[in-house]
Amino acid sequence: MLDRTHLATLAAVLDCGSFDRAADLLGVTPPAVSQRIKALEDQVGTPLVLRGSPCTGTETGMRLARHAADIALLELGLVQDIDAQPGVGRTNVRIAVNADSLATWFLPALTGSPDLSFDLLVDDQDYSADWLTRAEVAAAVTSLAKPVTGCDCHPLGSLRYRAIAAPDFAARHFGAGFTAGAFEAAPAIIFNRKDGLQDRWAAKMAGRRVTLRGHHVPSTHGFVDAARLGMGWGMNPAALVDPLIAAGDLVDLAPDQPLDIALFWQVRRVTSAPLAPLTRAVRRAAALACVI
Repeated sequence: MLDRTHLATLAAVLDCGSFDRAADLLGVTPPAVSQRIKALEDQVGTPLVLRGSPCTGTETGMRLARHAADIALLELGLVQDIDAQPGVGRTNVRIAVNADSLATWFLPALTGSPDLSFDLLVDDQDYSADWLTRAEVAAAVTSLAKPVTGCDCHPLGSLRYRAIAAPDFAARHFGAGFTAGAFEAAPAIIFNRKDGLQDRWAAKMAGRRVTLRGHHVPSTHGFVDAARLGMGWGMNPAALVDPLIAAGDLVDLAPDQPLDIALFWQVRRVTSAPLAPLTRAVRRAAALACVI
């Protein structure tokens, strides 16, 4: 049997990135942390932590840390079921979420979970399910409708995006319409190289795939600011840009042509029971912000 204290110590080292910080978190000395990690490595017969700044886990180390996280969540579920007194501290939960959900509706869903602390990993909605496939997170907000193996999938509705730009930019580049040539000449604002929303909307409006060029701005609010300053056009959540459109700082390039991106909450089935209250909160928050 693997020692649960040793597993928890491994998880703390990998979460904190250092032996000293893990020691502070656990309330023990750094040598005690080192001894626990060495004992666990001796037991499994392979290195678990790559010493560095920060410390990272080997493949086996990461697998054991995920096992420790599952155990902690299952114990939390048991405590909830038998109405026992919870232990000191919070149970850590890793979640993959897209930046636009994080900036608009997702955070309020986390406020009602006093027994949990959250490690949020930001990734594009088309890729966030990959973290579940590798069992590196407990849950994810994703555009993948098909359940990942071993996961439960809950529809959240669609996040509505508007194609926006500064008024002068829109008049200069799209005054003659949404042609392929106009899109190829007008700088686009793109979140990162995984962001395909601008390509999708431009192809829909131009009637064919077009090659976009422009700026990469990996910040949801920075993305809006870049458009407001006339750097380019881009797709933004309606909740963020509707006030700026109403104020005249931005224009909706095609008010009758929004882009709705369906979102889903996928949670690993092994820990779905203790995370059921969080799942309900996520679905409630999404219902208030998403197009059903």
